[in-house]
Amino acid sequence: MTASRGPRRAPRRRPFSSWSHFVGILLVTLALWLPASTDACDEIPRYESMKAKGNPVPPVSPGFAVEYECRPGYRLIVPLVRPTTTVCLADGTWAPPLQEACTRKSCPQLTEPLNGRVEGSFQFGSQANYSCNEGYNLVGTPVLHCQLAGDGNNVAWSGDPPQCEKILCQPPKQIENGIFSNSHKDIFEYNEVVTYSCKPSTGPDEYSLVGESRLICTGPNKWSSNPPECKVVKCPYPSLPDGTIVSGFGKKYYYKAEVQFECNQGYSLEGSRKIVCEANNAWVPEIPRCVKVSTPPSTNPPISSVTGVFLGLIVLCCFMYHKKKRKGKTEGTAAYSTYQNKSSTPAQ
Repeated sequence: MTASRGPRRAPRRRPFSSWSHFVGILLVTLALWLPASTDACDEIPRYESMKAKGNPVPPVSPGFAVEYECRPGYRLIVPLVRPTTTVCLADGTWAPPLQEACTRKSCPQLTEPLNGRVEGSFQFGSQANYSCNEGYNLVGTPVLHCQLAGDGNNVAWSGDPPQCEKILCQPPKQIENGIFSNSHKDIFEYNEVVTYSCKPSTGPDEYSLVGESRLICTGPNKWSSNPPECKVVKCPYPSLPDGTIVSGFGKKYYYKAEVQFECNQGYSLEGSRKIVCEANNAWVPEIPRCVKVSTPPSTNPPISSVTGVFLGLIVLCCFMYHKKKRKGKTEGTAAYSTYQNKSSTPAQ
């Protein structure tokens, strides 16, 4: 028994092929009507989204028709309203002038990752950029490219989408002679802080915390800085000859102790007025010096000599004045006595 078969349907023709075939026949017919010419078209028109079928090599003769197809990664614009065939004319031009008839294909739509986002275009030749919210770390490739797939025609993403994972830190390092807060915890979250402190010293000198006391979880198992140290930092007594300490008095000088100086009268300070006890048990900058101020020799005569001469002249002037005054007084008295004597003498 033979199964009956229904009537066979004719295969559907693609509109693009029928239209292109029709336009091609029409253009070839028009070209045959053109007057014969030995001129040729030196170049085949090039387009971003289309390429000439058969890869014709210029120069070509008048009447030569070129049909275009979409390049890999591109597809026809639907509905198709632009011709895709052009003919070389006798004057060396092409008719009709073509426009881009293809557009870029698109890669599959991407979804935003949990606790993150994706930005960019999904068309062929573009890229998608992934980023995570604060407190989350991106695991995977942060940038995906929409590129040709293995078959050389379709498009696909260059890799798998990344993930956003919560940032966590393992406990920081324990230090000698010190402890940190919440040391009992096994995991610390993003932006969580631990604070270091030093244990009491069993010796004559106390411990100093050298380094950052606060550490912050800033990335996956990443703290903001290295753990500090707890150690004895002691600087020598800052003695300054011909000077004195004006602030920072103490019997012992430990880490970050500050001292300020000034020099005695007649001395000038060379160096920094303020010094700090640093982690290497030394003052930074180094202790200054007090240098005696030298007085330049004077070119003027001594003040005592000038004063003596001046006083001598005053005394001499006073002496001459009194002497002259006394002499005048004596002469006046003598004249008055003579006059009196003459007055008292009887007339002869």
